[in-house]
Amino acid sequence: MTRRLFIFGLGYSGLEIAKLAKTQGWSVAGTCTTDEKARRLRAEGIEAHAFDGTAPLSAQSFGEASHVVCTVAPGTAGDPALRTCRALLGRARWLGYLSTTGVYGDHDGAWVDETTPTLATQPRSLQRLAAEQGWRDVASESGAALHIFRLPGIYGPGRSTLDRVADGTARRIDKPGQFFSRIHVTDLAASTLKATDCEQGTEIWNVADDLPAANADVIAYACELLGRPVPPAIPWEDAAPAMTPMARSFYAESRRVRNDKLKRELGVVLRYPTYREGLKAIAEAGL
Repeated sequence: MTRRLFIFGLGYSGLEIAKLAKTQGWSVAGTCTTDEKARRLRAEGIEAHAFDGTAPLSAQSFGEASHVVCTVAPGTAGDPALRTCRALLGRARWLGYLSTTGVYGDHDGAWVDETTPTLATQPRSLQRLAAEQGWRDVASESGAALHIFRLPGIYGPGRSTLDRVADGTARRIDKPGQFFSRIHVTDLAASTLKATDCEQGTEIWNVADDLPAANADVIAYACELLGRPVPPAIPWEDAAPAMTPMARSFYAESRRVRNDKLKRELGVVLRYPTYREGLKAIAEAGL
């Protein structure tokens, strides 16, 4: 049976999923925001279609997609794929939605898993929760399987703490009891495609690595890898007033994300189980 994967949002994560899927023999297509990027991706062998969320894709562009992944962040008007392409989505037998662990809200550094109640208060997390429900509704209407991937901070080549250390913008902020979880983009892509084998029901997966840690610790390790001096830690009380509201909002919540279900039930073996393996591989590859 032909497997065609359609990805809404060929950005950092979407492209990684697309490239891995192609190596596994999938027919892959997806969307990006501009005609120029679509032309560039087609030149690289990826079937890309411009989509800005204001008008539906043509049925021809969507094709006979058996599997759909959405990486596009919702806005105040909701999820653009749901808003404009709902009829097309009903054709697929498997739906995947990349959400955020932000939907759990603040847990004062405690562990959360897929059974933890959602306590979102940040607007962007509330929008994600609404989008999760929208995808549930589509799956219920069409009978498709639905997999919701709740993601922490995503890093990888060209987008990691190493880049901030290299350009001198990394700041070690000391906020006792603050934890952040992470996932390498390679492990995100592999986990997503692993879930395509499950074509029944609705599942939620926390896609995170094994070691939640303070950003100050991650920055210190990145400095070690690059042979740079470790910048002094800045107390939260001193750093917060100069931060943007968006940056402060990330520090308003602390939780550690469990990935036991991902490994136990989906059989995922993380290539980069902690930030140490992930950052070391990026550094060895030249960032």
